[in-house]
Amino acid sequence: MQPELIADYACETGEGPLWHPMEKRVYWTDIPAGRVFRYDPATGAHETCYTGDVVGGFTVQADGALLFFMERGAVKVWRDGELTTVIEEIPDERESRFNDVIADPGGRVFCGTMPTPERPGRLYRLDTDGTLRVVIDEVGISNGMGFTADLRHMYFTDSPTLNIYRFDYDRETGDIANREVFIRAAEDEGIPDGMTVDAHGCIWSARWDGHCLVRYTPDGVEERRIPFPVKKVSSLTFGGEDYTDIYVTTAGGNIKHEDGEHAGALFRLNLGIRGVEEFYSRIGL
Repeated sequence: MQPELIADYACETGEGPLWHPMEKRVYWTDIPAGRVFRYDPATGAHETCYTGDVVGGFTVQADGALLFFMERGAVKVWRDGELTTVIEEIPDERESRFNDVIADPGGRVFCGTMPTPERPGRLYRLDTDGTLRVVIDEVGISNGMGFTADLRHMYFTDSPTLNIYRFDYDRETGDIANREVFIRAAEDEGIPDGMTVDAHGCIWSARWDGHCLVRYTPDGVEERRIPFPVKKVSSLTFGGEDYTDIYVTTAGGNIKHEDGEHAGALFRLNLGIRGVEEFYSRIGL
């Protein structure tokens, strides 16, 4: 099946697609432009719903609001066009921004930051009471995350290393430990970026500069590779009524002459493979 073009906003860095189960819409962001978009498959309508400070990633809160992870380490709740501050800034992240994020089964959020010229990136965990702690230091670029079907392990992508790591994960505490390389991408096949896990426990990895999505079995064996007509495939999420629609973000809308006619667009696939609903964040709830 060829990827279906849904909306082309020529995103420089289209990222972080997430299905909102309550609204039955998919949201995504163009990070450097400070834009967030949404698409309603029931009507085919799509729109820019937010413009402002950079949004590196976001989660859906259990009450339906979106939780924005932004530049300078800011975390804010976005509801009906209004922002409410959870964290104004993280002093160590004043020259950085958040990148990929994911809510865990307990409503906590694992949230990674970009490196700066002075130091590497980090992976933080934001607990439901607002406590923030560093859980991994010395990260190249913090990217896609996911959980195994039994919720005993967490995946974490560090893009420059080409590795998707697997950690032991404690659902009760949110602690992660015992990092191991689970998947390593070949150096000439694109950089692992965003990821998700489907209902079969298979890992889907978007490939920046790789023109594709790659699906791996729960054992880490490549099962299929889906080509895309654009170079920078950045992330994906499952959605739709039965979670068989795969929404895929791409980047390079500022250099379409290099990366493809619809670089920076949102695409959709349906391969009959079912995904799972992402967890809600419960920060402050």
